[in-house]
Amino acid sequence: MEIKQCIMESFSVIGKEGSTESGPDVIRNLWDDANGHFHEIENLALRDEENYLLGVWGAMTDFSRTYKPWEDNFSKGLYLAGVQVGHETSVPENWVKWTLPSFEYIYIEHENDNTISQVLKTMEEHKIPLAGAIQEFTCPREMKSYLFFPIRIIQPTQEVDQP
Repeated sequence: MEIKQCIMESFSVIGKEGSTESGPDVIRNLWDDANGHFHEIENLALRDEENYLLGVWGAMTDFSRTYKPWEDNFSKGLYLAGVQVGHETSVPENWVKWTLPSFEYIYIEHENDNTISQVLKTMEEHKIPLAGAIQEFTCPREMKSYLFFPIRIIQPTQEVDQP
């Protein structure tokens, strides 16, 4: 398990939003909806110099929409299945945009279902606090998934995102 560290500036994601209160399949259903309608936002997605999507995000926040960790042992919160876009990107109908604040993160490749618990245990052992909601990132260029664990907020967002 190789844990790395970085600082990420604030970034925006447009996607399909849902709540864990919608049932156990909410995340899979959001990804099905986002992927099925991706053509509606494809031209808004940020891309790198080789035309790969800059990032595909499973963004998470608590119900207050302040990017705090999910509640009740990481089982209750909001999820956004989407792609990274510019901050000024207008939100198309039936889509939602979140702007995540700048955080210092530790991150790791998402290898299996135990990755989150293993990293949280390591953080606890080293007295590293979790400063926000865990974020899922898929790098389209590498086709690898990563988990980002915020350990320090750099700059809070100016406004709370609304659906």
